[in-house]
Amino acid sequence: MNEFGPAGQLVNAEQRRVTLSFDNGPERGVTGNVLDILRDHAVRATFFVIGRKLAAPGARALAERARAEGHIVGNHTFTHATPLGELAAAESVAEITATDALLDGLAPERLFRPYGVQGRIGPHLLSPAARDHLIARQATCVLWNALPRDWLEPDAWASTALTQCAGLDWPLVVLHDIPSGAMRHLPAFLDRLQASGVEFTQELPPDCLPICGGQAMPGLDRYVSERVSARADG
Repeated sequence: MNEFGPAGQLVNAEQRRVTLSFDNGPERGVTGNVLDILRDHAVRATFFVIGRKLAAPGARALAERARAEGHIVGNHTFTHATPLGELAAAESVAEITATDALLDGLAPERLFRPYGVQGRIGPHLLSPAARDHLIARQATCVLWNALPRDWLEPDAWASTALTQCAGLDWPLVVLHDIPSGAMRHLPAFLDRLQASGVEFTQELPPDCLPICGGQAMPGLDRYVSERVSARADG
C-alpha cells in the first residue's frame, strides 16, 4: 500500500490520478472561496449541486462561475433528504428532474450523484424508477471511493483524505462546499498531493460508475432497492 512519507511524498508511487468532487452546494460564502483555491492551484473538479440550494438567490451565479472556470456541474438530487431507494417511483424521479430543470445549460455531461446518508453505499441509493430514468436519459451515475467526512471532522479530514488517497490507485474524493469551516484546509491538502506528483483529473474511475452514459454497468443491482418498487405513488 502506498503511504505519504514525512515530506509529503507518496512512497513507491507510480503515476497516480485523483478526481476531486464537491457535494451539497452551491453555498454563498463557501463555494466562491473553494473556486478561488482551485483556480490558484490550477485544479479542476466536479460540483454536485442540490437543487433547492441552486434555486436560492445568487446560487446559480456560483454554478455558472464554476462552469466558466472549467469545472463540471452535476446533479445531487433536489432535497438531499431521503435516499431515492426509499422513495416511491415518481418521487425518486422528481428528485432528479427538478434539479435537472434548474441545471439547464450548465450540465451537458448529465452526471448524477445519489444521496447516500453519511456516505453509505448500498441498495438504498437508487429506486428502480430512478435507475430506469437515468438510463433512458443517457446519464452517468457517479459514486465515490474516498470519503474523508469533512462535514463531521472539519479539522481532521485532510489527513484522512491523504491516507485514503494513498491507499487507492484512483481516488474519487468527495468533499463538501458547505459552511463547516473544513475548506480552510483545502489549500494544504492540494499542496500535499501536488508535491507528491499526483495528477488531478476530471475523468471518473470506472469502478465508481454503476451507470455510464446510459449504459448499466456490471454490479448496478447492488445500488438499486427493490423493496419499495411496488409501493403506490401518492
